[in-house]
Amino acid sequence: MSFRVAVVGTGRMGKLHARVLSQMDDAELVCVVDTDEACANEVARQRDCKALIDANQAVELVDAAIIAVPTLHHLDAARPFIEAGKPVLIEKPFTDDVKAGKKLIRLAEKTGASLQVGHTERFNPLVVAMQKYDIRAKFIEAHRISPFTFRSADIGVVLDMMIHDIDLTLMLAGGSVESLHAVGINVLGEHEDICSARLVFDNGCCASISASRLAIKTERKMRVFSESAYLSLDYGKKVGVVIQKSKNLDLIQMAREMEVEDLAELAGNVDYKELVNTEDLVIDDSLDPLTRQVSAFRRTVVDGEPPVVSAEDGLAAVQVANDIVKAIRNYRWDGKIFGRKGLDQIQKDEE
Repeated sequence: MSFRVAVVGTGRMGKLHARVLSQMDDAELVCVVDTDEACANEVARQRDCKALIDANQAVELVDAAIIAVPTLHHLDAARPFIEAGKPVLIEKPFTDDVKAGKKLIRLAEKTGASLQVGHTERFNPLVVAMQKYDIRAKFIEAHRISPFTFRSADIGVVLDMMIHDIDLTLMLAGGSVESLHAVGINVLGEHEDICSARLVFDNGCCASISASRLAIKTERKMRVFSESAYLSLDYGKKVGVVIQKSKNLDLIQMAREMEVEDLAELAGNVDYKELVNTEDLVIDDSLDPLTRQVSAFRRTVVDGEPPVVSAEDGLAAVQVANDIVKAIRNYRWDGKIFGRKGLDQIQKDEE
């Protein structure tokens, strides 16, 4: 089966998808679609494919489509392909609200179209390496900050950046969110630019997630604690370490058997880090995450493999993200006796 693809949207992500597809031996970038004809023509010229301004024109030309338009337009951009039963990969976040996501899923179920979501962090070599340890997470800490990029201004930092760690947290926790608390602030516009959230799952797992798009530097880190191991990941530096309980039982037993006074004496003479058995995560970064994602999409279309990130996975992340944004909006900055709430902060200060 062939793998002829349309890329809908020629912004940053659309251009990246067009580049990846144009470089794949087992794929054909048939066309790019954008309502901005000049942008579509420019990308089409670079990638030697057709330029179209209407997604409906592309449906009969391709076997599948990648949707990389602004989040608010995901439903409308994907609809023509799904109605025709064509497989679709929609860039993260799946949709801007749960209702739109459910519409897409119902439509795909009706037509039999394969529907998946582009959470590229699932294809990060560190995440792939981490999954080999089959971790049952009990506590997760994620930290994702960067300077403002002037992209994705139509959504807040939760749907723009935190959504990556929400998806990974849901994957690692393996349960349902039972409760959450979140606080955030908008500085540049109506949407939140900074957010800190705490999630508690029905299986006892807890997660602390923070995101900012107003930082001076870029950091993307995650720490995962379980009963069997501890993992620390730095996505930016592409490094990670794992400490397995089974390989440190002697140290644990020694510490348990020693008296408090004996442990105190060790403090000045022993470097704890030298006693702990740590392992570097072995990663394969021969392919970038986006290329891995598109290749996985091809295997779904051509070989019938199940999606790595299903529409249901994408919808679950959007549901949690929306709940976090709702919690931000309801947060009372000055306690219950005053009126300022959540993202009213700027407007109230200016009055």
